[in-house]
Amino acid sequence: MSQNGTMDNNGIMEGMEGAKVKNFRKWFMDKLLMGMTWPEYARKLVTPFNMIAALILAVGIPLIILRFVVGLSLVTHASNEYPWGLFLGWGLFAGVPLSATGFIMATAYYILGFKRYHPLVRLGVLTGFMGYLFAVIYLLVDLGRPWRIYYPMFIGFGTASVLFLVAWHVATYLSVQFVEFSPAILEWLRAKRLHRWATMITIGMTIAGIILSTLHQSALGAMFLLAPGKLHPLWYSQYIPVLFLSSSIYAALCMVIVVSTLASRFLRDKADYNFLSSLDRLTLGLGKGAAVGMFIYFALKVVSVAHDDNWALLATGYGKWFLVELLGFVLLPALVLVSGIKTGSPAVVRFGAFSGVAGVILNRINVSMIAFNWNLPHHLSHLVPPWTEVAVVSTIFTIHVLIFRWILNRMPVIREEP
Repeated sequence: MSQNGTMDNNGIMEGMEGAKVKNFRKWFMDKLLMGMTWPEYARKLVTPFNMIAALILAVGIPLIILRFVVGLSLVTHASNEYPWGLFLGWGLFAGVPLSATGFIMATAYYILGFKRYHPLVRLGVLTGFMGYLFAVIYLLVDLGRPWRIYYPMFIGFGTASVLFLVAWHVATYLSVQFVEFSPAILEWLRAKRLHRWATMITIGMTIAGIILSTLHQSALGAMFLLAPGKLHPLWYSQYIPVLFLSSSIYAALCMVIVVSTLASRFLRDKADYNFLSSLDRLTLGLGKGAAVGMFIYFALKVVSVAHDDNWALLATGYGKWFLVELLGFVLLPALVLVSGIKTGSPAVVRFGAFSGVAGVILNRINVSMIAFNWNLPHHLSHLVPPWTEVAVVSTIFTIHVLIFRWILNRMPVIREEP
């Protein structure tokens, strides 16, 4: 009797364990496939965008592997004279200011009390986290010895080095933003106890993010203070750390408008009514902040030119290109934003925001590539990157977009979890 009872209990326990495994497998597959079967999910993947993405990845991923096997010379013609290629010009110097969205939106919502921006907070934090994560990935591809990425943080340059500050701050802030976004992940996983803890420390993480983000945004500009003879005088200024920080603020506001616009357009079925119904109103509010930021940045740029008495340089070829950047991609978008705000047109504000994002990217490309070592012979020939470099950058950017879309499809970012 005892033996049979023991056998029955073992059978019951095994059955319960089997049921738990089966339930976990079903739960996991539902999360992964969004409640669809494998054939249904595979059919949904066959879209023009995914086909183009697959083609880009088929070309770029082998090149990334060969870059680590053969070396950097296979994918870039960067040199000691021209160290900043697309990997860092696009991926790091342009990517980091556009990733200040988490710092700006979290500060506005949690610290300054702009509660009406609740529908955009998680989208801003996710955009910032993904931007910093892929900035590190671009850096790893660009480093000659990526396995020594810890060197500036623990061994190399010392606490007075700008690279020491940037390395530690970017790594720490990436961790902070992950914690800030973790409530969305935990809601998706239905982990209620951990979710409560993550929510409790959000304010502390936001304060840490303010400290870290303001310092490393300016520190990226401070790196160029080390090269006064290499960077063109119109872009070089002793105020360049302030210029980098101020431009990152309006860049973040514009980037939130851009990302929310794209999300509402291409992932409308994953957004809830609260997000979609409030988007136009919130876009106008963000546009006001972005316009003020652009005018402040424009004034600082004019002051920097006046301070160094570089007015005569505006008549040169580089001066005309400087005016294209300053007037066409800072002042003009600011005026467009003002026009959209006065007429109450979210579409006009969105156009100004897209132009503002393009202007920040152009500025960082100018500083890191076009205006860097501008007086060396054959400078312009080095501005055209090889197709391999373009392919690798396109591949990393495509992976960035695919992962970002994967998260928005599944997690409560542009919708509230029931």
